[in-house]
Amino acid sequence: MSYIKAGTDVNGNDVKLHYIDQGQGNPIVLIHGWPASYEMWEYQLAELPKHGHRVVAYTRRGFGNSSKTWEGNDYDTLADDLKAVLDTLDLQNVTLVGFSMGGGEVARYMSRHGGARVSKVAFVSAVTPFLLKTDNNPDGADKDVFDKMVEGINKDRFDFLQSFGKQFFGVGVISHPVSQATLDWMQSICQLASPRAMEQDVYAFAATDFRQDLGAIQVPTLVIHGSSDDTVPAKVSGERMTQYVPHAQYVEYSGAPHGLFITEKDRLNQDLLAFAGGGSAQQTTDRY
Repeated sequence: MSYIKAGTDVNGNDVKLHYIDQGQGNPIVLIHGWPASYEMWEYQLAELPKHGHRVVAYTRRGFGNSSKTWEGNDYDTLADDLKAVLDTLDLQNVTLVGFSMGGGEVARYMSRHGGARVSKVAFVSAVTPFLLKTDNNPDGADKDVFDKMVEGINKDRFDFLQSFGKQFFGVGVISHPVSQATLDWMQSICQLASPRAMEQDVYAFAATDFRQDLGAIQVPTLVIHGSSDDTVPAKVSGERMTQYVPHAQYVEYSGAPHGLFITEKDRLNQDLLAFAGGGSAQQTTDRY
């Protein structure tokens, strides 16, 4: 296994981030969602390097095979971890892709570190700009939504993950966009997360206001969201992104759930390759 050192924890222990580095060319860096690991990018890691790109994916602290720290589950620290990845591998001209919670790392990195080494950013099913309902964010979700998630994690983390996985991929009584084997695979990945990181990161992605961070983004920006995302609804996330990043291209995948990196893998791969190569994602949805 390959690891990058991202500083030390409060006890002086090295914080190590598990990563994979494949292919050659202008780099694409993939940041996974909660509560998975870089392995969730299986179909992107298998395809994107075939098209002249160096593709790097890493697992944030607390998840997968990365260090399980007690503290540091906040976006300033996570953005610093991302900087450690880019600096250690000396990546330049990076297309940075953040899925779900990973979109927050993209936003915070661009403001906290001035977008160093990054030439383009993509937000996929991302939690940006701000999920929590407040007086100045009336379109957000009530805090009870996130409290119930934490309650479910603490009561029976494995049962929570099973139910969450079905919502994540839009599985219902009639709809079966992914196989049971895929659900089992995803649950096995998510089970590697530490309970502490799972709980702390719920409040991190729920309560962190990224609206000012987004104002720092001056590079080409792509926003992709599924219209049937019940985990991070497009109306409170993707649809609002152009308010804060006016130059962003917003593409909505009609009928797609949160986990569109699996259900729409071919289209997502094509759109990311087109964007990284200097083109635009395909506008073949109901919304423009």
